[in-house]
Amino acid sequence: MEEKGEDLGAFDPNIPEERPSAPPPGWLDDIHGYQGHRGGENNPLYPPPPAYNPQPEQNKNTLVPDVRVPSVSEDVARDALVKFVQSKWRYSAKPARNLTFKELKPVTVYRYRLETYTETRSSGWQFEPYNNQPVDGPQFGGSPLPWDIPVMLPPRFTDQVQKVRVPHSSVVKPCHVCSGIGRTRCSTCCGRGQKRCPFCHGHGRSANRRCTSCQGRGRKRCVSCHGHGHRTCTLCHGSHNLLHFIQLTVSWKNNVAVFIPDRQPEFPDENFREVSGDAFFVDESMLVYPIQGFPDKEICDVSTRLINEHLNRFSSTSRILQQRQTIELVPLTHAYYAYNGKDYSFFIYGTENKVFTAKYPSSCSVL
Repeated sequence: MEEKGEDLGAFDPNIPEERPSAPPPGWLDDIHGYQGHRGGENNPLYPPPPAYNPQPEQNKNTLVPDVRVPSVSEDVARDALVKFVQSKWRYSAKPARNLTFKELKPVTVYRYRLETYTETRSSGWQFEPYNNQPVDGPQFGGSPLPWDIPVMLPPRFTDQVQKVRVPHSSVVKPCHVCSGIGRTRCSTCCGRGQKRCPFCHGHGRSANRRCTSCQGRGRKRCVSCHGHGHRTCTLCHGSHNLLHFIQLTVSWKNNVAVFIPDRQPEFPDENFREVSGDAFFVDESMLVYPIQGFPDKEICDVSTRLINEHLNRFSSTSRILQQRQTIELVPLTHAYYAYNGKDYSFFIYGTENKVFTAKYPSSCSVL
């Protein structure tokens, strides 16, 4: 018995299949300064060498003054611990209120921070449906080089991305997906407008009865193209042409390196990330000079190392717009106390007086 529905209708050979959205190689002409550029953060447009090479200059700001280690009173330490245990449902606040302090030992902790503010530029071809909008093409002149295009600078040390259409880079081309027709062959029905009935598998009958789904025809109208065999091109939206242009992406980023000497093995250093300190030293310039003469030599050594690392990492692919180095004194006090004849301790850290403790006298939920 001959199957119905084998011939689902012919398709129009003049309507092309849908192609990849990226233009084929050689579709667009190269533009000076942007040749072969794929775009993206991993493929930046290298900045031209500066008119002069700025060098960090030593000044009095690199000589850090002496600082006084802050102290914490017993009342402040007790209030901080009470607040901490009240945030823990398994802890009782009774030990915190009735403990006896034995010693409050301040610990000198410095946090060094280096910020290098950079500008990076990359570019890539973009396109949009052409609907008779103005075309700023090569007929108006050559496109400016990537690093010659002016942009509005954001506030320093703030991350931001700005996208700019490169002047005189626009060109109108027939849509490469639909070949300028404005529509593409429906991939669901292969351009035939109909599909084999899924209930009777194209036989027109099911269980020796006429198929009620396809009315015995063995095929159904394609729901994707509504039986037309083609759909509006998803790239040009039926406009037949695309406006291509080069888009310049300008990225400003504050690259931050932080160092804290490990001076208290019992205290997890990652907790310092959550709190603020007293920034008693701030040095800002286009390029900062390594710190000298600070009592903590490890801070001086780290300043030298991180500054060199940032220069090597960012100067070739980006423009360094500004640098800032800061030393903060982060409060840290080791509080020793006794409760019910046993000795315990906890740490108070940061200007927020946060608390860290590895052991607490009570885990009772009753306050």
